[in-house]
Amino acid sequence: MARAIWKGSIAFGLVNVPVKVYTATEDHDIKFHQVHAKDGGRIKYQRVCTVDGKPVEYVDIAKAYESPEGGTVILSDEDFARLPAAEKHEIPVLQFVPSEQIDPILFDKSYYLEPDSTTPKAYVLLATTLERIDRTALVHFTLRQKTRLAALRVREGMLVLQTLLWPDEVRAVEFESLEDVSAPRPQEIKMAETLVESMSDDFDPTQYTDEYQIELQKILDEAIASGSDRVTTKPEPVAAEMDAEVVDLVAALQRSLEASGRRAAGSGGAQKKTAKKAAPAKKTAKAAKKTAEKPAEKAAKKTPARKGA
Repeated sequence: MARAIWKGSIAFGLVNVPVKVYTATEDHDIKFHQVHAKDGGRIKYQRVCTVDGKPVEYVDIAKAYESPEGGTVILSDEDFARLPAAEKHEIPVLQFVPSEQIDPILFDKSYYLEPDSTTPKAYVLLATTLERIDRTALVHFTLRQKTRLAALRVREGMLVLQTLLWPDEVRAVEFESLEDVSAPRPQEIKMAETLVESMSDDFDPTQYTDEYQIELQKILDEAIASGSDRVTTKPEPVAAEMDAEVVDLVAALQRSLEASGRRAAGSGGAQKKTAKKAAPAKKTAKAAKKTAEKPAEKAAKKTPARKGA
């Protein structure tokens, strides 16, 4: 685990829970330098003042605000220090709310909290209580002179802090393309539900990999192994011929169901589970395909196929 980025305590009523804060996530993207494409020379940047044209040291740089009307205000570190903020070494609990009431769109950055006490009884008590009542604590968290609203919850017995966006930071949006759209037909909804069921399974993040980063690293490794500073371009594989545009949504759903059935059969049924109340817990790929196709056949009998579909 990396170094703690913050130390303080959670203020839970009259109970203080000493904690250390660690960044919970990390970026595994491959990092690049900017270079001159002609000779590979590294590109360097200087902070240059637009008034006198001279380079400026970082310690001599201040922050400035420019109003929509063009007025400018320069602020110092002392100006920011005078702004209202929560106690810098305290995470006060504001209230406890049902976890499902927090819209995931509000979640920002995540942090692990480690007990910072020789007797972490209060830490375990708070974590156990939150897990038993299935509630999330709303708190204030001040980091780098900026106070955020945050959610304090439990993950695998450990307290996790997730900063939240303020409500006005979530954009309100309306799309004209969704206005006056006709409701889906019953057979379309039924077939879509069947397709969703055929593709349903428990969430396991380890099943998914960052194919982009894997392929990018492969290209880089091959170039380095060849002793070249350039990537050797390989001929692109010929793409499979695409089907003509399917106008009928029911036909598109039918094709999706058939493709889903073929994938399940090809994998021996190990990768897909069909979650149905009346069905047994386990099914063979053949049985799952037959179950998924029955509603499709029934809908096809009710709805005559369109010409050219």
